[in-house]
Amino acid sequence: MGFRIGSGIDFHRLVEGRKLIIGGVEIPHHKGALGHSDADVLLHAICDALLGALALGDIGTHFPDTSADFKDIDSRILLKRSFDLIKEKGYRVVNVDATLCLQEPKIKPYIALMQQAISEILDLESSDVSVKATTTEKMGFAGREEGLVAYATALLEK
Repeated sequence: MGFRIGSGIDFHRLVEGRKLIIGGVEIPHHKGALGHSDADVLLHAICDALLGALALGDIGTHFPDTSADFKDIDSRILLKRSFDLIKEKGYRVVNVDATLCLQEPKIKPYIALMQQAISEILDLESSDVSVKATTTEKMGFAGREEGLVAYATALLEK
């Protein structure tokens, strides 16, 4: 097959005393995402989309949260390593489409920076990386600012 599509999803709790890093960009906020790595929910979802497209497992398989090697690791490194696995199989990324779900902070001012960071890692044009954000209208854990969610879809070509 010439084309493969994958989807990814990731969730992280929001807590005081952590940096909020989304899409490889640090965003000023009074809460940050809790996780073994830097907890970049967007990059984690994209990793899963890439890996899933080729049935290579998920981010936890390749970068387990039980390993000290990945403690506080920059998720841009995880995305690069996921991309390397894709390239080893003879594929390239055509495009990525992602959606963030969180109540606060507002993401729009940072989207271009996220697109740039992601496109540089995946050897794409910024216009091949779509990042969108929505609130949950104050419903659920994201609406109560207890956590955030990212969904991602990636198209690969042989």
